[in-house]
Amino acid sequence: MTQLSPRVETFGAGDQSWLGSKHGTGDCRTVTINVTAAAAKISNGVIKSGEPLAIVAGLAVPYASGASDGSQILAGFLLTDTAVVTGAGNTVAPLLDHGRVILSKLPSAVAANATTSGQFVFA
Repeated sequence: MTQLSPRVETFGAGDQSWLGSKHGTGDCRTVTINVTAAAAKISNGVIKSGEPLAIVAGLAVPYASGASDGSQILAGFLLTDTAVVTGAGNTVAPLLDHGRVILSKLPSAVAANATTSGQFVFA
């Protein structure tokens, strides 16, 4: 089974209250999420909108500020809730890699002085 197997699911953007403006939302890049690395971020088959991600070895993984494997460099934020079938491989999703972000509304903590590879205005 792969993430591309037929299934029935409900689509929605999720809670996007973390967005400080619409800037950047129309220019998200597609990333492949390493589902195994993101297992702790999956709740009820979904990775939440606003989850901070890093890019390590070409795959999106959860951002980890204290790490030293590349995941300490914030690449962006997951724009929409992303459905995941555990055990079915990696999945693709939209990554906001520049824009205005309200830190207090993110599903996982990010410090205002986080090292980033994008351009963000943190509020």
